[in-house]
Amino acid sequence: MHYIFKVTIGPGYSAEQYAEAWMRASAFIQRAPGALGTRLHRSLDDPNVLLAIATWESRAARDAMEADPPTEVKAIIAGQTPFVDIELIGEFDAPEWTVLPEDLPPRSSDR
Repeated sequence: MHYIFKVTIGPGYSAEQYAEAWMRASAFIQRAPGALGTRLHRSLDDPNVLLAIATWESRAARDAMEADPPTEVKAIIAGQTPFVDIELIGEFDAPEWTVLPEDLPPRSSDR
């Protein structure tokens, strides 16, 4: 399961500043049961737009972490709120259809 959201960086703040906080929060989140990693991508068209993807074993595992997030994560997120706009794009199941080059095995992040 993938949770995908768009992050728009506000004026006077940088993607690098957000990424540093995102990595700190993600380090705590990845200790939760069912966490399978996070990725942060920068838009090719706008350096102030990022795409974040959090991968979980299941929606239930993600919901359990969200119901009682670590105090450190809450503080990190609260510290970013004035500087970024976060828009949930959606929650997606693992891919049902995949086409890869013949010599490229599926990546673990594609679960």
